[in-house]
Amino acid sequence: FLCTGNSCRSQMAEGWANTMLPQKFQAFSAGTNPGDIDPRAIKVMDEVGVDISGHRSKSVSEFKDIDFDLVVTVCDKARESCPLWLGKSQKLHQSFEDPPFLAKDAKTEEEALKHYRRVRDEIKEFIMKLFDILKKQA
Repeated sequence: FLCTGNSCRSQMAEGWANTMLPQKFQAFSAGTNPGDIDPRAIKVMDEVGVDISGHRSKSVSEFKDIDFDLVVTVCDKARESCPLWLGKSQKLHQSFEDPPFLAKDAKTEEEALKHYRRVRDEIKEFIMKLFDILKKQA
């Protein structure tokens, strides 16, 4: 799962995929410009029993020698700058809104977390439907 910062959405997607579909996937996440993992992303994932507290933000360059079956971009900026070396990997794009951006004007922590929870749940729904999406594209 690729995103720009590998701090929130792609981390959530990696956590969901490895928790919900461990027999089908070994998921990884990376960013085109990695930063630090967002503490709010860790918090909202923990609320649903998915621990991403041990994750770290990674650059796409760490994976340049790996042939992935599928690469999913979860933000438009990552899609635009998706590395060319991804080779034979099937590519899929599913953009999700950026929780830190949505929460930047929140008046309270709870108001900010609502944005993170909504996107977290949207990512979960996407992961649940991922096999059907891939079958339709085949």
